[in-house]
Amino acid sequence: MDRIKEKMNSLRVEADESAAKVEDLQKQVKTLEQENLQKEHEITSLTHKNSQLESEVETLEAKVKDLKTAADDGTGHLTQNEALQRRLQLLEEEAEEADKNLRETNDKLRQTDVKAGHFERKVQALEQDRDQWESKYEEMSKKYSTVQKELEDFQAEIGNI
Repeated sequence: MDRIKEKMNSLRVEADESAAKVEDLQKQVKTLEQENLQKEHEITSLTHKNSQLESEVETLEAKVKDLKTAADDGTGHLTQNEALQRRLQLLEEEAEEADKNLRETNDKLRQTDVKAGHFERKVQALEQDRDQWESKYEEMSKKYSTVQKELEDFQAEIGNI
């Protein structure tokens, strides 16, 4: 019986040790379960954060695409703007050249008007001279006719003598 008692004591000690071990293991299981729960929450949180970041990445990629499109459009507008500025500069130069030609033409027109006025005065003076010569011619023609008639009369008288 001693042996049985010893065996029982040893079994009790073993059972106590096993119970202590079970308690320790249960504590470890609880700790591990809590850690597992924390890890699951952390995973859920990180998954949620990851999905938010992925949607933000998609949004940013869409913005980048829009900005690239806008930049390409801006480059196109810039090129078009430069072409229009060059055309505007050419048109301004042409306008300046046309203005210069207009001023030169106006100056030539004024000079022509001055010359035309001068020639008109000369024409008037020449017309007056012509009118004077015509009246002198008419006077001389009348005198010639008169002298011719007198000469004929004189010849007729001489012929009658």
